[in-house]
Amino acid sequence: MVTPMPDFIGDAELSVRGHQIGFPDGSSVDVRSIDARRWQVLKEFKYLAQEDAYTVSAGQPTDFASVPRAFVWFIPSYGKYTKAAILHDHLCDLAKQGQFNRRDADGIFRQAMRVLGVAFLRRWIMWAAVRWDAVASPEGRKGWLKDSWRVLLISIPVLLLLGPAALVVLLTLLLWYVVEFLVWIPLEIAKQFKQKRNRAAKKVNPPTLSLNT
Repeated sequence: MVTPMPDFIGDAELSVRGHQIGFPDGSSVDVRSIDARRWQVLKEFKYLAQEDAYTVSAGQPTDFASVPRAFVWFIPSYGKYTKAAILHDHLCDLAKQGQFNRRDADGIFRQAMRVLGVAFLRRWIMWAAVRWDAVASPEGRKGWLKDSWRVLLISIPVLLLLGPAALVVLLTLLLWYVVEFLVWIPLEIAKQFKQKRNRAAKKVNPPTLSLNT
């Protein structure tokens, strides 16, 4: 079982077992769109952890950081942590297949964000978020109680601080969906009217409401 590197060790200790922990120099992310939410890695890249190395192969699907719409203003779907998020998707896929430990995957995610230069509080908040997400899967619930006190210690003050703004964003998204739907109705009626009379009609795209990124 992989033991993720503690988050608080010094920068001088990032080089262990003869290699530098992190993404090798020159590694880059190359992706293409699959659909409105998902992307596919086109070129493999590696991550060197404390004891093991992991390869994200070409073809790996990802949605980058899975952030609810109400919080995207605070933590965007991509940023300094993009490679760490894709690596996390890869390790979580392995966990679903029983080939990896989900708790370790979340710990390596936090470790990778550290070496990518993500600020202390932000990477711990993102770690707490993926630990909450782990509860939804059988493999993710294994060992979850070991982290529960830290997850709650982070989550409660963050929700108290960000919750009001997130609620405003959520209500605004719902209101905007209603406005878009009300505008779409007459446009759709006009389109069908033209089609019944064999007249050219432009496609009218219905609005969608998604609370995910």
